[in-house]
Amino acid sequence: MDTLTPATSSTSGIDQESYERNRRRRMERIIRALLMGCAIISVVTTVGIVVLLLFESLKFFLYDGVSITEFLTGTVWAPQNDQFGILPLFCGTMLVTVGAAIVAMPLGLGTAIYLSEYASPIVRETVKPALEILAGIPSVVFGYLAIVVIAPYIHDLFPDADPANAAAAAIVVGFMILPTVISLSEDVLRAVPRSLREGAFALGATKYDVTVKVVVPAALSGIMASFLLAISRAIGETMAVTLAAGGTPRITLNPLRSIQTMTAYIVEKAQGENPYGTVEYRTIFAVGLTLFVSTMLLNLVAQWILGRMREKYE
Repeated sequence: MDTLTPATSSTSGIDQESYERNRRRRMERIIRALLMGCAIISVVTTVGIVVLLLFESLKFFLYDGVSITEFLTGTVWAPQNDQFGILPLFCGTMLVTVGAAIVAMPLGLGTAIYLSEYASPIVRETVKPALEILAGIPSVVFGYLAIVVIAPYIHDLFPDADPANAAAAAIVVGFMILPTVISLSEDVLRAVPRSLREGAFALGATKYDVTVKVVVPAALSGIMASFLLAISRAIGETMAVTLAAGGTPRITLNPLRSIQTMTAYIVEKAQGENPYGTVEYRTIFAVGLTLFVSTMLLNLVAQWILGRMREKYE
């Protein structure tokens, strides 16, 4: 009996180890199935949205008789008068986007450089989270601030400006995309290898030289990625531009005029006032498809630029 006890104990240990191994394998299969399910739901949802946009947009062009040439080149957007030129909405969207980029890019990059290269750890750990709180503020709040603060100030400076104008929308959207530019740019600047900085210092470079001539060029691909990501968000911004930019679709480069963006038009027409199946109802999907294609082309251009500018370090 005594001689059998160690063998029984050893067999029991092997069985327990085998049981644990099988249990871990079952858990891994379950987790893998859950993750695959999440991925499939994401892909199916995305494909479904794209198919819906294409299907409803085809109805707009095929059944309602709107030619693609008229849609893309027309200079008047007045669906109630059977005029479907999307250029005024596209121009308004680009005016707000470019204005927001002019506000956010230099301000965001300067803040990121300060936090990465000059700020003390205490300042960095205090200021960066405080700036990122901006990303959590609802866009309707930014739109309200644009109406009650920015637009009246612009109107005082330029009495000829419209009460709601593109400049107010661009400024407020610029501040909305600041956290994206600051957070991503600061991360890529800090990811530049220390050896590059030390090598430049060893050659007698100043802090300014190292920052401007070594760190920023080394992180340029990541900085460009943050800019393009922020621009994509500016193009898709809805509530702030709906409240601040007015609702006048027109082709203009004057930021003091009231304009309408593609997202603002979708919000205006999606409030249930247009009966289902009418041509004005289907304009929502045609404009949405244009917005989708514009954003996709921007992302493709961004990927091409990043591929050419990407720096790799050992």
